[in-house]
Amino acid sequence: MINPIERNTQNRIIQLFQEQLEYTYYGNWEKREHNSNVEADILKKNLLKRGYSETLANKAVKELTDLAMTSAGNVYHRNKTLYETIRYGVKARPELGEQFDTIFPIDWKDWRNNDFGIAEEVTLTKGQHVRRPDIVLYVNGIALGVLELKRGTTDIAESVNQSISNQKEHFNEWFYSTVQFILAGNNTQGLKYGTIETPAKYFLSWKEDEHDNTAYKLDKYLKKLCAKERFLDIIYNAVVFDAGVKKLPRPHQYFALKASQEFIRRKEGGIIWHTQGSGKSLMMVMLGKWILENVPNSRLVILTDRTELDGQIERVFNDVGETDIAKTRSGKELMQFLQASKPRLICSLIHKFGNKSETDFDAFLKELQENPVQTQGEIFVFIDEAHRTQGGKLNQIMKAVLQNAVFIGFTGTPLLKQDKKTTMDVFGRYIHTYKFNEAVEDGVVKDLMYEGRSIEQRLTSQTKVDQWFDSKTAGLNDFQKNELKKKWGTMQNVLSSKSRMEMIVSDILLDFSTKPRLKSQMGNAILVASSIYEACKYYNLFLQTELKNKCAIITSYNPNARDISLEDTGADNETDKEYIYNTYVELLKNVSVKGNKSKTETYETDSKEQFRKEPARMKLLIVVSKLLTGFDAPPCSYIYIDKKMQDHTLFQAICRVNRLDTDDKDYGYIVDYMELFGNVTDAINVYTSELDSEGFSKEEVEIHIKDRLKIAKDRLWTAMETVESICENVALPKSQLDYIHYFCGNTENEDDLKANEYKRMALYKAIVEYIRAYANLKADFSEAGFTEKEINTFHQKLDDYLNLREVIRIASGETIDLKAYEADMRFLIDTYIKAEESETISPFEDISLLDLLETNMEKAIDSLPKGVKGNKEAVAETIENNVRSKIVEEHLLDPKYFDQMSVLLQELIERRKQESINYQQYLVEMAELIRQVNKGKTDDVPSSLNTKGKVALYHTLDNDETLALACEEAVQYAKQEGFRENIAKQKLLKKAIFNVVNDVNKVNEIYKVIEAHKDEY
Repeated sequence: MINPIERNTQNRIIQLFQEQLEYTYYGNWEKREHNSNVEADILKKNLLKRGYSETLANKAVKELTDLAMTSAGNVYHRNKTLYETIRYGVKARPELGEQFDTIFPIDWKDWRNNDFGIAEEVTLTKGQHVRRPDIVLYVNGIALGVLELKRGTTDIAESVNQSISNQKEHFNEWFYSTVQFILAGNNTQGLKYGTIETPAKYFLSWKEDEHDNTAYKLDKYLKKLCAKERFLDIIYNAVVFDAGVKKLPRPHQYFALKASQEFIRRKEGGIIWHTQGSGKSLMMVMLGKWILENVPNSRLVILTDRTELDGQIERVFNDVGETDIAKTRSGKELMQFLQASKPRLICSLIHKFGNKSETDFDAFLKELQENPVQTQGEIFVFIDEAHRTQGGKLNQIMKAVLQNAVFIGFTGTPLLKQDKKTTMDVFGRYIHTYKFNEAVEDGVVKDLMYEGRSIEQRLTSQTKVDQWFDSKTAGLNDFQKNELKKKWGTMQNVLSSKSRMEMIVSDILLDFSTKPRLKSQMGNAILVASSIYEACKYYNLFLQTELKNKCAIITSYNPNARDISLEDTGADNETDKEYIYNTYVELLKNVSVKGNKSKTETYETDSKEQFRKEPARMKLLIVVSKLLTGFDAPPCSYIYIDKKMQDHTLFQAICRVNRLDTDDKDYGYIVDYMELFGNVTDAINVYTSELDSEGFSKEEVEIHIKDRLKIAKDRLWTAMETVESICENVALPKSQLDYIHYFCGNTENEDDLKANEYKRMALYKAIVEYIRAYANLKADFSEAGFTEKEINTFHQKLDDYLNLREVIRIASGETIDLKAYEADMRFLIDTYIKAEESETISPFEDISLLDLLETNMEKAIDSLPKGVKGNKEAVAETIENNVRSKIVEEHLLDPKYFDQMSVLLQELIERRKQESINYQQYLVEMAELIRQVNKGKTDDVPSSLNTKGKVALYHTLDNDETLALACEEAVQYAKQEGFRENIAKQKLLKKAIFNVVNDVNKVNEIYKVIEAHKDEY
């Protein structure tokens, strides 16, 4: 069956859990009361089966139930506490005065001793709103997984969003204190997984046995993820709580963990090559945690060259209960720690090692080899970016010092042949690889888009300045160009000068005004300068522009008066050192130090945090070499390179822009002012013959970077073709009414609208993709080689598609959540929608169509898209559907009144169709009906009924004013806080209503009205 309904999919998945995964089916719990995330009976039964006494079992169940039900703290902290309790066990005494025992709610050592089960339609009623997860996965009665399913034509994003909203406080946040896996799936897109509070963009797809294409991807990956042994293994070994964020492993991290465990068991070292941005730091933590827990007498040394990673590792290990940690301040201190029996975990920054000069290196190495340090315990050494550290010399020192240690190297870049010998000698074979192209394909990182720019250094004439400006703003209309020129009063002067740096500044500023991601305030950029002096010069140039308070400079420099004590030349001009010193003194002038940091450290920390979390307030970081490794900032979308770089350094630098962020971040953009990559063809390589391709094909190790213009052109054509194909089956002559009928069906029929919803969603998404592709390329249409005719087609299509989208949206009475569909829509409106056009994306601004129709029918009709307002039947259907939507929306609040309105609407529609009423009279009567629908009552309702609730009671009680007021008084007196979620409180309320109306049927009608009016009762 094509597009089976959700029920069919759910039945199939339940069967899969029962027959193939061998979970017990607990049943449909839709009508079962008191569903919980800890089913006490099931848990107790399992604990007794595993040999715990009745007393201990009761204590463990009580402790777990109390923790699961507590409202203290937020969902993250409650979940973390529950996880620790489930993982490390409940401490309890069998009897007073006896020794404490540990009761494990789940048997982690042997998965066969646990009871795995599922229930469907699990009604959760403790929140303000009832929610019903499709399937809940229980282990020993503890809810560890929640699965939401959708039909194949409904985007999996809807399942994800539903799961996210279920965790909100006003829904059923309480239930998620035990949940480890949140799963979302459909038949066409497969399965996504996350955990509590995982944002939609970070929901992951599992990937394994890709060649197996025999079943639905949904079924295939549920079998992989929810297989009993693996399900528990991931929860036990691969869950990390990191500074307020709970994380699950990506597939490559889990498989690397499993592969590493085998190496560790054999006491063999190796290299884990996981590309930049794919979660190398988390990999270190998961593996380190496993070693400390599973290898007796083990000790772990983690060497990094990044302060951020050093801090993160310490923080995460603390979070998993590993507190025996030391951070070393010198190589000598590290040696002292290694000779003692504690601490078990030592973190050290790499530059604190190997403190001898180059010339002294060989002698130092020989000395260490002849006098090996007597270390305590079984030592494992993790080295970050293993191939980079002093050309491998650090690794040699470490190998000499710790002769019996197991070394594991972590790298984000492929090894070059020159690295291979030293790296392989120290670490051995590859343990696991996850290459750049795999990460892009899996959606773990963003693809990289390249653009080489040469700066014309001979812009001395006004004509050339104008030509440059015109080419750069080709996508804008005259009004917008003039606005830009006004904003940059000094622009032409800047461009007329011969300074290459000033031109680069102008170039970057223009991007901030024209590139969707930068202009939308959602994205920001890094500029890489060749030296600290040039970085300071760039910074001072940006201070003269609109980025004045929105850029920062991050370098290794820390101002000290000694820097310039010998710099005074007697002339009036500054030397380079004085220029750097004075720049820093000025920028640090108003910085207040925090904690034990210096002014420079405080300034850098604050700037980086703002860059990560508030891209609209920190738009540009100017760097030299700092932040080019290990700095993760999701908003960072552009890197401008004005520095000679190569090999690993270059690749790590450009990967600053490949982190996932909001939907409008489609690529990471590299703008190259130094011709680092030479000529760009269809795709280019960061490295060529120097890659170590042993064991891999050339294709596997190559790192392709896309040519921006070529990809942008392909994307625009594809987006246009997608919209056209979606509209292909619209009946001829393809009038606006034909489009409405195709995408909405009969707008009078609620089932028709629902049945065609998937077509509308596909259309909206395709139009958004076209808008993004258009906005991304418009400024470069000419440069991309489009003909005048093609450019006009793209412009016309944009207008047509926006118009079509509004027609369908209004006709179906749908409100599109613009935020969910297009983060950069506002940018598009600001930049590209022509001012002289009467149509806009949101035609009614802040007033609804119904309100506008009620107050001014002509103005409302005139505000409709031109294709609708020119067709009387289309206008009528649009109005009718909006009125119907309002009636349906309000129906629960006052069923009797809105039933009456629905009848009046249907009568008016029939008269229009039978042409027994002229169009003008139809509009007059429709305006009156709209007024009554909006008002929610007729004009003759007594003034004593002064709230919507009282009016609804009046209508329900057959317009009896006295009875309605008596009922209102009884309800207000009898209702108790939280009655909607409490059966006993509901019964008391219904009894009070019955005492007034003395009619059981009326009681139920009135109760439903009371329940619907949440703001009054």
